[in-house]
Amino acid sequence: MLRVLPLAVVGLIILFKFFGAEKVVNPVTGKKHRVALSSRDEATLGLQSFQQILTQSEVVKSGPEVEQVTRVARRLAAATGSDSTNYEWAVSVIRSPLANAFCLPGGKIAVYTGILPLTKTEAGLAAVMGHEMAHATARHASQRLLRQDLYQTAMMGAAISLGDMDPQQRRAVLGALGAGAQFGIILPFSRDHESEADEMGLLYMARAGYDPRESIRFWERMAQAGGDQPPEFMSTHPSHGSRIERLQRIMPRAVSEYEKAARP
Repeated sequence: MLRVLPLAVVGLIILFKFFGAEKVVNPVTGKKHRVALSSRDEATLGLQSFQQILTQSEVVKSGPEVEQVTRVARRLAAATGSDSTNYEWAVSVIRSPLANAFCLPGGKIAVYTGILPLTKTEAGLAAVMGHEMAHATARHASQRLLRQDLYQTAMMGAAISLGDMDPQQRRAVLGALGAGAQFGIILPFSRDHESEADEMGLLYMARAGYDPRESIRFWERMAQAGGDQPPEFMSTHPSHGSRIERLQRIMPRAVSEYEKAARP
């Protein structure tokens, strides 16, 4: 009973937190999710993080790189439509060798110059930025915060319930539970977000008038440039091969959207 009672209490707390959290519907896939923060709180934290990152980075103020990134961001933001109601989009280019880009909650976008040689074309850049902007419109960060809170609560309950166990055995059991949660829940949850952002970003770039087939070519270049990847089950991201296969499956819908956008 001394072990079961803490678990029962923690289970009730987890249920209360989960069902008390705001329910949102993904604007593209229609899937329902729970989030930890309100849209306003997300935007506030996103802006604070964005400003902090920019103060610590070399921001490119002008030039062809800024013009291209700004142009793509403007077209993609328009393509998100009602998915980003009340978003205040902003974009910056950061001078860095990192092949990276991100979009924080509320629509704050940064593109590192190191990724531009891999995007090559404006459509390739739209593939990257559309994916990152989809993370924001899907509110993935807030979903992860809730999942992390529930995980930490569960581990706290497990630690309490095993309080009378031999310390070495207790560490081993908690380590096994943590590893199980990592590989069975947390990492698959992150990979699902990446796949969801791929799908949403593909549609955004198509609606913005960028050929979605360029996304395949971009990920092929990433696969060639990235070297060996860890096994997919150990990664927060799908493998390049899995990503390309999924994009190919949903490509017909994206091409249809692209053809609609291309018509006068």
